[in-house]
Amino acid sequence: MKLLIVRHGEPDYATDTLTAKGEREAALLADRLCAMRIDHFFVSPLGRARATAEATLNRLGRTAVTLPWLEEFRGRVIDPGTGRRQIAWDFAPQYWTRCPELWDAQRWRENALVQTGEAAAVYDETAAGLDALLAEHGYRREGHLYRTGHNTGETLCLFCHFGVGMAMLSHLIGLPFYPTIHGFIMAPTSVTTLVTEERVPGEVWFRCTGLGDTSHLYKGGEPLSQFGRYREICGVDEGLGAKE
Repeated sequence: MKLLIVRHGEPDYATDTLTAKGEREAALLADRLCAMRIDHFFVSPLGRARATAEATLNRLGRTAVTLPWLEEFRGRVIDPGTGRRQIAWDFAPQYWTRCPELWDAQRWRENALVQTGEAAAVYDETAAGLDALLAEHGYRREGHLYRTGHNTGETLCLFCHFGVGMAMLSHLIGLPFYPTIHGFIMAPTSVTTLVTEERVPGEVWFRCTGLGDTSHLYKGGEPLSQFGRYREICGVDEGLGAKE
């Protein structure tokens, strides 16, 4: 099996659509995806992901199944300095790198700030949704591996968002959530590819063969969008939440 995790194009968050640049990115992404054999398409219910998917689906005459758990990662935490809810991973490195539990694939849920919100619950919901989808296609999770009676050559394409994409990557290959989401980037319309390896019959492991690939944008002469990155130099609010 092959999984393609595709982030939406450059967003207009105010209207939950794509910017003009995002539409160009989606068209170049469609050039790439239409040249591939993709068996099943899935999409987030949010407008920016649906608009990105439509550029490919309309050209192919295909449809996508909408999966509610593919929506952007909804988990939040409470900033102790302001009392406001903020994005669950919006901790500056000066904070999260000093927390041993955040480096652990299971214990990150024990972090005091994580426990102020629903980040762990949303992560677990994402993992459960992904495992249910894989089970429908013959891959049942047991521990950290997946069991299958027939390791197929199917390709599944998921149009979604940065946060939920990183949660899926973390779950599939057993990485702690915070170093994963701070250490990697999925730029707009990037394609992250994971494939199954069956070294023992009936047991598979997902391996990432390409993370955040935007070669279709370079090929089309479209500059890379920086949405999802922090500034090179930015202010820090009480050791937390570097603001964009």
